[in-house]
Amino acid sequence: MNDEGYRAAWKALDLLEDWLTTGYSRPHPDLVLEKTGSREPAAAGAPAAVPDRAAQLADLTSEVSACVKCGLAANRNTTVPGEGSLDPEVLFIGEGPGAEEDRTGRPFVGAAGKYLDTWLPPIGLVREQCFIANCVKCRPPQNREPHPDEIGACLPYLARQIAILKPRIICCLGRIAAQTVLRTTASLGELRGRIHRLPLELQQPDGEAIPVVVTYHPSAVLRDKATLRKPVWDDLKLLKSLLAK
Repeated sequence: MNDEGYRAAWKALDLLEDWLTTGYSRPHPDLVLEKTGSREPAAAGAPAAVPDRAAQLADLTSEVSACVKCGLAANRNTTVPGEGSLDPEVLFIGEGPGAEEDRTGRPFVGAAGKYLDTWLPPIGLVREQCFIANCVKCRPPQNREPHPDEIGACLPYLARQIAILKPRIICCLGRIAAQTVLRTTASLGELRGRIHRLPLELQQPDGEAIPVVVTYHPSAVLRDKATLRKPVWDDLKLLKSLLAK
């Protein structure tokens, strides 16, 4: 809008105020527009302004900390929104916080988290290059699986994290995370071993389809290393091949 447009709009607001308060027009000083320099249109090919991801995530974290949308809020010690790089190579998504996470407010810091850390160097990553989150942001009692209504209450937070962070790749850890993110009821065995694309309902309208890889949850592997270490390594090699592109 040019200067004349601003002045016309300001005059219309003055007239509306006069009509509401007195019923007749009163004199008003002219609007003075301060010149702050001309704003030139961005050159073709120039990078768009990057939103403040830290501020956006801080706002989301505040919302999560006050959330009472499901029954998990009643028994939590603290919320666990997630943490990591603001420009992540990989967004790892688990199902929900455990006891140590509920105590500290940080994701994957218990035994499963320490084991997850050992998966990263062989594929050329460290934890600081990734973001780690869960489908639900509060601990389910006795580490039970989160219920559908609990996942549904938290899913908008996860969708916003994906939109803010724009990770190169998403890696779902376990069946619950895979079914939640991919919006499917397929088994973990059916979902592993191939590259999926983030469903439309979790994408930004103008965003690219983020590749999704599925593997076992680290806690499951800790319980059965003899059976699951080889499949996990196969999944990590698939993830590594995407990182190399």
